[in-house]
Amino acid sequence: MQRTDTAHPLPSSYYEATVTRPALPRLGARTEQAEVCIVGGGFAGLATALGLVERGLRDIVVLEAERVGFGASGRNGGFVFGGYSLENAELLRLLGERDANALYALTTAAVDLIRRRITRYDIDCDAVHAGVILADWFGRPARLAASRETMREHFGVDWLPIGAIELRQRLKSERYHGGLLEPHGFHFHPLKYLLGLVRALTAAGVRIYEGSPAVSIQHRKDGLRVDTPAGSIEAREVVIAAGGYSSGISRAIERAILPIATYVVATEPLGERLKTAIECASAVYDTRFAFDYYRPLPDTRLLWGGRISVFERSPRRIAQLLQRDMLRVYPQLSGVEIEYAWSGLMSYARHKMPQIGRTPDGIWHAIGFGGHGVAPTTVAGELLAAAIANREAIAPAFARFGLVPTYGRLGLAAAELHYLAKIGIDVAAEHIARLRMGRHAR
Repeated sequence: MQRTDTAHPLPSSYYEATVTRPALPRLGARTEQAEVCIVGGGFAGLATALGLVERGLRDIVVLEAERVGFGASGRNGGFVFGGYSLENAELLRLLGERDANALYALTTAAVDLIRRRITRYDIDCDAVHAGVILADWFGRPARLAASRETMREHFGVDWLPIGAIELRQRLKSERYHGGLLEPHGFHFHPLKYLLGLVRALTAAGVRIYEGSPAVSIQHRKDGLRVDTPAGSIEAREVVIAAGGYSSGISRAIERAILPIATYVVATEPLGERLKTAIECASAVYDTRFAFDYYRPLPDTRLLWGGRISVFERSPRRIAQLLQRDMLRVYPQLSGVEIEYAWSGLMSYARHKMPQIGRTPDGIWHAIGFGGHGVAPTTVAGELLAAAIANREAIAPAFARFGLVPTYGRLGLAAAELHYLAKIGIDVAAEHIARLRMGRHAR
């Protein structure tokens, strides 16, 4: 991800503690030539670069302001499954069945492509192919059934139902009332995967520069020039693939996203104690607006994420908040230590869909992946690589989701109020559900 403010160091995360980073250079005080210059060393930028390499184009430069994977790509929950931040039912309502199905299918194809790349490039990224569970927090089986039917009828995928009793054998919590399993999904160590992409790209001759923020883009007669504080890249095509940490390089693109924070922790290794709470290998999230998302790690830790805010918080405060959330679901884990806590900024568009395309002045972009970006960033990389290398048109339905202004601080304030209202609705719904459950128990 592109970032020009270096005042805040990368938070200490489980992911950073468990990788070995390659030595990547800074761009020196010189001008280099390239066919394509990509601004941002996260999933979207690297997927675009690898898509170009796999189509035979290797004269590529990637500029990263910090370290590759600095932003959301190196900090996320590690869920790999279909769909976008915009709910599937809403995508269907906005686009109709044909176009909604086409866009959703791109994400399931991206999941398959990620699997193939893990194998092809021999990336050891702790991949666990056990699906992703959507757990019913409110006790609304009819809504789960409706969601499953929507996916089967309109998107051609079958999310498998899990009854309340069966789910409690896997997730030993009284909070859940059944769920759906998306068997096509999996989870992994996102930073290990990203660094595997870096190794594949550098082996192919792609030049990746860290600590080299893009500060301006100048149009030239035969292309564009991207300037950094030290040197410049002159390229035929430029791609902006920066997210919540970008600033100062393209007003039209950057004003279309809001940087929204989410929080993640990892516990100490739990050993056999993990099975007192979770006895399955699937990743899990629930049906609230501000849902918990979590997954067991190979060393028996539990990675737990959640909450949505416009504010980043200190690791200590994040640990307090998410430990409270974890114990609300699994009180049997009382006393478990939180060893890592971090936050990260996701880039959200007002319409909650990725913005993939080209501006009128000729700059390609892939931004706005929100909290559901692993597969969609790969979608963006493939679409942009095909457009640049093969002159293929980007899926027309993405034109519905353009660079809509978010209005800066006013937009952030509106987003925070929206989130608080949604959380309030969830609290009220949970209260009603508990009253209903109490009546049934009597």
